[in-house]
Amino acid sequence: MSPAEWDALRLSALVGLGAVALALPPAVLLGHVVARGSFRGRALLDAVLLLPLVLPPVVTGYALLVLFGRGGPLGDALALFGVEVAFTWRAAVLASAVVAFPLAYRACRLAFEGVDVRLVGAARTLGASRLDAFLTVTLPLARGGVVAGAVLAFARSLGEFGATMVVAGNVPGETRTLPIAVWSTLQAPDGLAGAWRLAVIASVLAIGALVAGERLARQRAR
Repeated sequence: MSPAEWDALRLSALVGLGAVALALPPAVLLGHVVARGSFRGRALLDAVLLLPLVLPPVVTGYALLVLFGRGGPLGDALALFGVEVAFTWRAAVLASAVVAFPLAYRACRLAFEGVDVRLVGAARTLGASRLDAFLTVTLPLARGGVVAGAVLAFARSLGEFGATMVVAGNVPGETRTLPIAVWSTLQAPDGLAGAWRLAVIASVLAIGALVAGERLARQRAR
């Protein structure tokens, strides 16, 4: 592999970890709220949270560019603090996190739905607060789903292309992740062999992440 390909591999791993760190906390929180809530608009909220799963990634990337680009409300606000998002590594992490969030959220929601509410009620009757009951009963019982959600989010981020390309661009060493490197390599007249090599590496990484996550989830579920 060339140094540029190693950079793309390293960047994809870092972006994937950053996307998980950004997407998992709200996925856990909102997954619990939707799983246990009985409020009006619950179905609509669930649909909105899953929306990036069915939207074309290019549309998601365009929405992020409008929000975080120059002239965008969040982009201008962050610029006041000297933070640039669009066409930086931050944009790559943000795009991957948004696209991967529905997978993490759905796994967490299903895990919380599977927790026996009687166990939570027993903890509350013994004096535990809502937060204590969540941290000591609900979350440990749902940890298998949370782990699965984190792994799915990481694997999805490894394959993210469309949204990242729109909001982060194709900057070597900065935003050129593995999928974008595959696309860039295919543009060269003799780039087919290099593109195959990168595609195989991306596939192996994704499969490895899924297998490792499945084993980890099963171990924690015991």
